[in-house]
Amino acid sequence: MTYPLLENTNGDLRAASGRQAEAIGLDTLAELSPADLQIGADTLRAQAAVAQQAGFTQLAENLTRAAELTAVPNEELLHMYEIMRPGRSTYEQLQAMATTLETQYNATTTAAMVREAAAVYQQRNLLKRQR
Repeated sequence: MTYPLLENTNGDLRAASGRQAEAIGLDTLAELSPADLQIGADTLRAQAAVAQQAGFTQLAENLTRAAELTAVPNEELLHMYEIMRPGRSTYEQLQAMATTLETQYNATTTAAMVREAAAVYQQRNLLKRQR
């Protein structure tokens, strides 16, 4: 992959709706849906590959996790964001969330990050206090 992606992928980039990125523009504005304006997982993976090739490892990892999370419904994603905040969940709840990410959404990179966060929260006493 080379940057800029839109010019170097032979029309393979697609929005979350499946519409080709090249088909999205001012001339098609009236027929676009919200999903036409959302980035697709493959595009995020392509951006991750470009970032990795350029030596931006952390950015590549972030883009990879973003690609994985496109499979998670927005409502569930917001719930996950909420329970990731310090003091909002137990170690077990975070582990369960990681398992859900891994098994239900095939989000293995994100699940690994959640497990790492759970361990750090435990070390730093940032988990929800048991009553």
